[in-house]
Amino acid sequence: MLLKKLFPLILMGSLVPNLIIAQHIYPPQVQKWNADELGDQRAVLRWDASTKQAKATVQWRNINIKPDQKLIIIDSLTQKQYEPDAYLNMNEEEGSFVFTPVSGKGIYYVYFLPYQLDKRTNYPTATYLKRTDKSVSKDVGASLASVLRIESVDDFNSNEPMEMIATQKEIDQYKKKNENKIYFVFPEVRDRPIKTNRIPRHWIDDKKNVSVFQGQAERGEFYAFQIGVLPVKTDLKNVKITASSLKNLFGATIESKYFNCINTDGIDYKGEKLELTVNVKQDNLQAFWCGFDIPENTSPGTYKGTVTIQPENAEAQIVKFILSVGGNPVNKGFDEPWKMTRLPWLNSTLAQANTVIKPYTPLQLKGQEISLLGRKVILDASGFPKQIQTFFTPEMTSIGKNANSILNEPIHFVVTGPKANSEKWKTSGIQFTGKEEGKISWTSINTSENLKMQVEGSIEFDGFMDYSVKITALNDIQLQDIAMEIPFAKDKATYMMGLGQKGGYRPESLDWKWDVAKKNQDGAWIGNVNAGIQFSLRDQNYSRPLNTNFYLQKPLILPSSWGNDNKGGVNIREERGEILVNNFSGARSMKKGDELYYNFHLLITPFHPINTEEQWNNRFYHAYKPVDTVKASGANVINIHHGNEINPYINYPFVATKEMKDYITKAHEKGLKVKIYNTIREVSNRMYELYPVKSLGQEVFSTGKGGGYSWLQEHLHDNYIAAWYVPEFKDAAIINSGMNRWHNYYVEGMNWLVNNLGIDGIYLDDVAFDRVTMKRIKRVMTQEGHPGIIDLHSANQYNEKDGFNNSANLYLEHFPYINRLWFGEYFDYNSNSPEFLLTEVSGIPYGLMGEMLQDDGNPWRGMLYGMTSRLGWSEKSNPTHLWKAWDDFGIKGSRMIGYWVNDNPVKTNNPAVLATVYQQDKKVMISLASWAPEDTRVKLKIDWKKLGLDPKNLKMGTPSIKDFQEAKAFDLDEEISIAKNKGCLLIIQ
Repeated sequence: MLLKKLFPLILMGSLVPNLIIAQHIYPPQVQKWNADELGDQRAVLRWDASTKQAKATVQWRNINIKPDQKLIIIDSLTQKQYEPDAYLNMNEEEGSFVFTPVSGKGIYYVYFLPYQLDKRTNYPTATYLKRTDKSVSKDVGASLASVLRIESVDDFNSNEPMEMIATQKEIDQYKKKNENKIYFVFPEVRDRPIKTNRIPRHWIDDKKNVSVFQGQAERGEFYAFQIGVLPVKTDLKNVKITASSLKNLFGATIESKYFNCINTDGIDYKGEKLELTVNVKQDNLQAFWCGFDIPENTSPGTYKGTVTIQPENAEAQIVKFILSVGGNPVNKGFDEPWKMTRLPWLNSTLAQANTVIKPYTPLQLKGQEISLLGRKVILDASGFPKQIQTFFTPEMTSIGKNANSILNEPIHFVVTGPKANSEKWKTSGIQFTGKEEGKISWTSINTSENLKMQVEGSIEFDGFMDYSVKITALNDIQLQDIAMEIPFAKDKATYMMGLGQKGGYRPESLDWKWDVAKKNQDGAWIGNVNAGIQFSLRDQNYSRPLNTNFYLQKPLILPSSWGNDNKGGVNIREERGEILVNNFSGARSMKKGDELYYNFHLLITPFHPINTEEQWNNRFYHAYKPVDTVKASGANVINIHHGNEINPYINYPFVATKEMKDYITKAHEKGLKVKIYNTIREVSNRMYELYPVKSLGQEVFSTGKGGGYSWLQEHLHDNYIAAWYVPEFKDAAIINSGMNRWHNYYVEGMNWLVNNLGIDGIYLDDVAFDRVTMKRIKRVMTQEGHPGIIDLHSANQYNEKDGFNNSANLYLEHFPYINRLWFGEYFDYNSNSPEFLLTEVSGIPYGLMGEMLQDDGNPWRGMLYGMTSRLGWSEKSNPTHLWKAWDDFGIKGSRMIGYWVNDNPVKTNNPAVLATVYQQDKKVMISLASWAPEDTRVKLKIDWKKLGLDPKNLKMGTPSIKDFQEAKAFDLDEEISIAKNKGCLLIIQ
């Protein structure tokens, strides 16, 4: 009976550790010593001799050891720390040294990778200590100490067994025994991920049979395993891993179509098939992660087949594959991610269908007019917009009937040839190629004497327009310029952000040039509060850059068309009563047949009316606190950041799942919703799939200089970018490279969190994915009536590290699916203009509302936009007093009329003091906020007719609001004192 139980665990002639060993211990283990003082690894020595000095040789088999590495010795009796008397030999295989056993016989600890952390708490770098220059001048007669064991500060830092490397001598012997092989193949279980490009010690064993692999799975489970490939005589080209069907003795079959190798085949984040080329350099070990997706109806039993490793330039090798399938059906095994059961998520197509997402409505096509929620696009025969209209009211609280026409004339391309002659276009007209509820597509062919311009355009239900413009030379030609002109109606181009401009009033003129090495800029937003367009200039080689502190490490790629070796740029001028945006590319020559892609995106804003009721009803608590504490505060949505007991690891909420589920259940019982921090810009080193992802090269982890916290340096080694670190949980994150298959995993993960833990939403801390992934997330989070609350926080991106971009401009493509903006760190609410707060912080011109973070915000100015600070974020950040004032007034159901509305019924006699009105039947709350350079006094100018109120028998005053204002009564025509940078809330009733 015991043999039957052990048989499935027998692999290559040895017992595999208990399968659950791959599950992270949670809560994390208490470390055996302070690693940040001594390092993560040590050898335990015993000294039983009586000589004055001891000699030790430690076979640490650790590739992190350098010849100048310092050792720290601690005497277990006195805890005295000191360095060896002499270093005899130091390399990655072993180290020999002489030391003085200060307490005589006993135990001595040798810490062999000590480091020092710099003072950057959340972005630390571990610097490994170098030894003092010590050597032995003569034989000191030291006796040999015995090495009892090598141990790590905790299990997570352990090098056993896969990072305990084979010695060069062992490798040479193994090569000699297998000298006929061009490359070696090592099948390995999922629980022992291949972590380095070196052979681990436990593979160099005469008893191992590398031609046979045995494993155990359950019905319905994805069973993962590895194939390690090590070329020893030449580089291998285009290695493919395939599998036969698996069969048992009774003829039952697991078909080969259920096999996948994530390294060679997959589906990209857009749902398109990937065929990957994997080349393996000589003497570099490459892990191939493979698996069978066992159907739920598979009959229990033992199945046999083969796995074939086929390089393009070498003979195939075959591994016999034996899989014991148990009788307990499981749902893919997703609840046990430490078994690598979620690897198929990397190739998921979940929620790819372009179905319409609420509150948006299906697209309507009539002739060449396309109508969508609150907007309309009229196409020109060229394929470009002839007119773009919005129908949102100035208050932004509803959709009206009057059209706001954004363009003064059609968007068009101007190509200037020799002698300043413009190419004259003849068009074939529009051909619609796709008519779906969520997307309409078309083409148009435009030709001139020397050029052909093929236009492929599309619009989606949220107002996103995508253009691919291919210009082909029909003859050799010298061009002075290829430009696209966007002619804005002057009254629809009041504000601007982007192209180096902070959000605010549009400058009278602008001259901008490309500088991708330093500037994350390829477009801008121009518009009014209720009508605008964002344009972004791209080509066919566009790759999303890194953002949030890391832009300079992976910047934009200069588009060969628009950029034209930095000859291109954007000019904005007022001409002929319109605001002309001239996107030019400069002089160039084209040979017959040459092609250039002048691609661009348009986003039509706003996306929908602002939802004031959602703003007043959803009150957030931004901290992990007991449910009863949150309930008592008046908040009804809990935002769980990372770095706490139920969401400990950044962007990987799959470890403390029991604790998280229990908390969410309690919150739901109290009528509260729970959102969690989970984004994709970086991911925790605690992710179970870390090494399968690492095996993909730089597909998921961005190329970088490495460094960072000690764990990353010791277990990832190089070619990554170290990101956020949480000392309390020793959580060290790695930067995501951009658009890749981890986004598929992310969508599946969100789906699992909704269906298994019951999360009500997510908190995005900046965004490292595009609108394709955002739409998929919104779909899975709002399935079957789930609320799917998505809030976006961003630090101000307008700085050198972020390429002087604007957060709102950077993330505008995501705004159609966001519920609330939290534009926080480094946003200055006191020194910036109201136009900046309106366009870059409030979200109102795009159909959103927001909250403030930095220094707890400015509550007086925030109220102009319906914004407060974040409860629970700091001791001073306490909007509950304002919430009470809202409720006392009855803000729910009120009509919000912002100061930006030209016919706002309430204004002041000082243009530096602005007023926003909240009207509830015959009662009015007026928010005043000042930008005056000093304390001032103002009078209200009230249009009683517009308010529908009779001023007779009305009273006005300020209610008492703690930390905001004192109670005071005013006559309707009385002057009101307003302090610098502050304001007040007035009630008229």
